[in-house]
Amino acid sequence: MSRSAPSARSAAGLARPLLAALVLLAALAPTAARAQAAADWLLRPDRVFDGSETHAGWSVLVRDGRIAAVGPDVQPNGARTLDLPGTTLLPGLIEGHSHILLHPYDETPWVDQVLLESLGERTARAVVHVRETLMAGVTTARDLGAEGAGYADIGIRDAIEKGVIPGPRMLVSGPAMVTTGSYNPRGAPEWNLPKGAQETDGVDDLIRVTREQIGAGADWIKVYADYRWGPDGQARPTYTQAELDLVVEVAESSGRRVVAHAATAEGMERAARAGVRTIDHGDGGTAETFALMAELGVALCPTLAAGDAISQYGGWRKGVDPEPARITAKRASFRRALDAGVEICFGGDVGVYPHGDNVRELEMMVEYGMSAADVVRAATSGNARIFELEDRGRVVPGLLADLVAVRGDPTADVSALRRVELVMKGGQIVRGGPEG
Repeated sequence: MSRSAPSARSAAGLARPLLAALVLLAALAPTAARAQAAADWLLRPDRVFDGSETHAGWSVLVRDGRIAAVGPDVQPNGARTLDLPGTTLLPGLIEGHSHILLHPYDETPWVDQVLLESLGERTARAVVHVRETLMAGVTTARDLGAEGAGYADIGIRDAIEKGVIPGPRMLVSGPAMVTTGSYNPRGAPEWNLPKGAQETDGVDDLIRVTREQIGAGADWIKVYADYRWGPDGQARPTYTQAELDLVVEVAESSGRRVVAHAATAEGMERAARAGVRTIDHGDGGTAETFALMAELGVALCPTLAAGDAISQYGGWRKGVDPEPARITAKRASFRRALDAGVEICFGGDVGVYPHGDNVRELEMMVEYGMSAADVVRAATSGNARIFELEDRGRVVPGLLADLVAVRGDPTADVSALRRVELVMKGGQIVRGGPEG
């Protein structure tokens, strides 16, 4: 994405008629993907995970799209009863790092997606991606960068909110911001190729573009605090401390938070000192880096599954070949974050790997050292707290009835989250139930 405001706006303008045309695509979706008519429900699983603890024998009453009552002796009081034997009912999952306008890199390389796929194709794919995400039990997703598709993510978010297409509740960041010269696609110096994010530099430009993205509808502001633009393609910091400070100041004056892509210790530390809410990736964080994040209350979205997927796309046979150095280093950095007490966000960078396979990140969080119970907390009440979403993430009266039932107990075996029996969003059953 170039730095010019007209380009971003023209992309948004193109996205609107495309989204209207895609109503037909949603109408042709299988019946199981459509929300059943709104109704009041008494849900009776074997157990309820409330975002913190598991309670055997509890039921949940849903009225008018919200949780009305929870406990062992809840009565239907006119609501329909739905028995869910063998299941755990828990809050809908909250994905913290997705790219709905990307699809797996082993299908099409990132550069080809940005340069060769039309906005229409990318938007059509996104319609499919958000449906797959919802069917996997993810009822809220934070999407972090349209990757050259302008503000198409905002159009998708709005189409979901209007009921045009099925999908999770979306928190989106629009184009994201990078420094000039740091991001891809790159080519010969004489070519001015479109970029996967909006190039923005200096005081005036940073203020203007931050406000422009806010005005276009971004829920979060994303900045690339470092990128692979150093000697021999090494990751190096991009924005100065003063520039990052400025972005956070401008964004927070509008009530929005900032998320930073950062993989180097220096980039992470600059972002943490600036006051970003989450740092995503964090591969090169030292013990001192993570101690600073913990002190300042900055959460880490580790995106473990993205690096794992990319390594496998490159030929690594997981479980057969020795672990690549990149994976070993990632495992060690995640351990340092846990040891420092950094709050861990569930965010896998899904889009690098298939949408709907969100649980892959949660399984790797367990593999890399978290307990299954802590991982499920991170994916529900944890992300709700980090993203300041007070109306979801827990099974508590008054909150949104965004709920998922899975066969088994995910706090003992996180892979149970793959065995989805029911998905409810705002009190409407969108997967499973008596008719699905």
